[in-house]
Amino acid sequence: MRVVTKPWGREEIWAESDKYVGKTLFINKGHRLSLQYHRKKTETIRVLEGSLDLVLQDPGGDLVTERLEPGDSYHIDPWKVHRFAARDTDVVLVEVSTPELDDVVRVNDDYSRDSQGKG
Repeated sequence: MRVVTKPWGREEIWAESDKYVGKTLFINKGHRLSLQYHRKKTETIRVLEGSLDLVLQDPGGDLVTERLEPGDSYHIDPWKVHRFAARDTDVVLVEVSTPELDDVVRVNDDYSRDSQGKG
């Protein structure tokens, strides 16, 4: 297992191959990941603990928020603009994805990170 510290919390990568990646994200209350999309990477998340605000860009370009609770899952295709946020509670979620970990294009980032790079 590999642990990657992030400004919003941490991720534990527990499976990594040339076909898939499995990781657990720990998002601290009051923090959020960048508003981002992926060119190739596809991912599915499942909330384990806490209440996740999933921000998505609708077809008209507006940002809408869906609240996901423990047990809820969501699939994110390439080019879908999205953001994970832990507004009210710490959040723990599992993410299973294709292996393109560097395929992140940041539209907006609270921590002033580069527009392209690891999430």
